[in-house]
Amino acid sequence: MALSAMHHLEVPDIRVETLVDQPPNQDGEFILYWMTAFRRTEYNFALQRAAWWAAHLGKPLVVLEPLRVGYRWASDRFQQFVVDGMRDNAASLSKYQVTYYPYLEHRRGEGSGLIEQLAKNASVVVGDHYPCFFLRNLPQWFARRSPCRFEIIDSNGLMPLRIPDKTFTVAHSYRRFMQKQVDHVLATPPLSKPLEALRIPELKALPASLLKRWPMAQEVTKSKEYDWSTFDIDHEVKPTAHAGGRQEALKRWKQFLKQGCDRYNEDRNHPDTDGSTHLSPYLHFGHISAHEMLQGILEHESFSRDQLSRPNGKVNGFWNLSESAEAFLDQLLTWREIGFNQCFRDDHYDRYDSLPSWARASLAKHAKDKRQYLYSLQQFESAQTHDPLWNAAQRQLLQDGRIHNYLRMLWGKKILHWSASPQEALDIMVELNNKYALDGRDPNSYSGIFWVLGRYDRPWGPEREIFGSIRYMTSDSTLKKVRTKTYLQRYR
Repeated sequence: MALSAMHHLEVPDIRVETLVDQPPNQDGEFILYWMTAFRRTEYNFALQRAAWWAAHLGKPLVVLEPLRVGYRWASDRFQQFVVDGMRDNAASLSKYQVTYYPYLEHRRGEGSGLIEQLAKNASVVVGDHYPCFFLRNLPQWFARRSPCRFEIIDSNGLMPLRIPDKTFTVAHSYRRFMQKQVDHVLATPPLSKPLEALRIPELKALPASLLKRWPMAQEVTKSKEYDWSTFDIDHEVKPTAHAGGRQEALKRWKQFLKQGCDRYNEDRNHPDTDGSTHLSPYLHFGHISAHEMLQGILEHESFSRDQLSRPNGKVNGFWNLSESAEAFLDQLLTWREIGFNQCFRDDHYDRYDSLPSWARASLAKHAKDKRQYLYSLQQFESAQTHDPLWNAAQRQLLQDGRIHNYLRMLWGKKILHWSASPQEALDIMVELNNKYALDGRDPNSYSGIFWVLGRYDRPWGPEREIFGSIRYMTSDSTLKKVRTKTYLQRYR
């Protein structure tokens, strides 16, 4: 490949981490991209890096997209959402001289050995660097076994994970830091189509013995309704009516830009209008990129760099766009990415002792306060509380795999209010969110859960029973602030 094309495929060094630092295996038959978090073929730094290696060495490119069952909360709901995306990836990669290898594990441990066996025939393995859930530790596990060079690539967000040198505790300070680093946000986006100009040899075939042991999931391209009955997963949590995959994500994104973007600031907090993008599950599973969403908003607003103001740490007044655009960018650039900062830098991001010291002290002071209502995990899960609004939010989670953004805050606050201890409340929130929410098991969802208990917040007065200095919310006040009539009818 020409040097200019090679340069075109380069990925910023700050996004590349080499876990097995050795020269590429010249005898390897291909470059292997192990797709686990960024499940898309566009705007993907990891795929772009794998394409760079394929061009650099003149080797074929193999994209392995596996889906295991041996993780906590694996269910029909999550597996179907991922398979919808695999179907889109199969269609996209069929246009290029790339070997796509979708693999579905049926029983726990059935897929063990696949990545190691493929790596034996690879020159370089490129993987995804995702700082949360079981994917956080997967690269280190493989690095101890990899027979060849192994790199992981950060394609999570607009701010590279390794740029901040501290864990941010409040949104204002992270927002100000981000504004100072805006060149890193705007200057080096991933290629929209990293495989478009790639000219590499095509792999004739993968070893027959390997395909016999771990057969390709050819079925993912044939049927939209997958039969999960033979898979070792939770069949009680059914797929929602919302399809997964890149094509559905792009459809929703284009619809938001056309119909919802200009009213985002007015509509997003009202359950009746529900003016959010509904794209958090697609961001979580890697079906859409934060980079292309930023690009879409800036193009929608006809943004130019000379509009930027001095960093001020505020939601408004830095980008100098419409109120709705700046509110959306704050969700995308501040609230989403501060969660990635926490998960990347804090091994205990999901533990109670990761809360701010003031929050733990205040909650401990009121841990033995009398609760007017106490509910078990089973009562919460089945939406059997005295509160119709809370029950509606929980039913939305059960049915749709999501809770309206504003009501998710209330949902968590009342679990704290009606649980025997703040530690038990945390366990219940994590269990329900990660079991049912399509965007659960994600840095952003852990941010929301821990915000309920004081993360990224400050002490509030007056001090109250059970809550202490933690921010207080009630269903009555929520009903006065936001429109819920249609919402309550839908989920009653």
